[in-house]
Amino acid sequence: MKNPKQKLTNAELEIMHVVWEFEGGTVREVHESLNKRRPLAYTTVMTMMNILEEKGHLTRRKQGRAYLYEPVRPKSQVISGMVDDFLGRVFDGSAQPLLLSLIKDRKLSKKDLEEIARMIREVE
Repeated sequence: MKNPKQKLTNAELEIMHVVWEFEGGTVREVHESLNKRRPLAYTTVMTMMNILEEKGHLTRRKQGRAYLYEPVRPKSQVISGMVDDFLGRVFDGSAQPLLLSLIKDRKLSKKDLEEIARMIREVE
């Protein structure tokens, strides 16, 4: 049974970002997009997209002579799961130490902090 909750490697996540951006795509389209950032072999992209399909992160269907790959879950859902996993492993499930670390290390801009404060006010 395919388990789309299997962790994504950095390279797999890079491919997923392209597929989410295009809301699907062929190996050629994904390869061309990735090649603008760094050189990758077409066969490497094809193999990795097939692995993502086997893992349950992508579906594929025949479109002409190529396969069209589409994400199984939306980007927001996958990222939320990755954040939950990270919080569980690193911060014992608590978001507060993560936020404090981001603030302390100045990883959040003033604009970011204002947006977070606005969101907190909305929740309250």
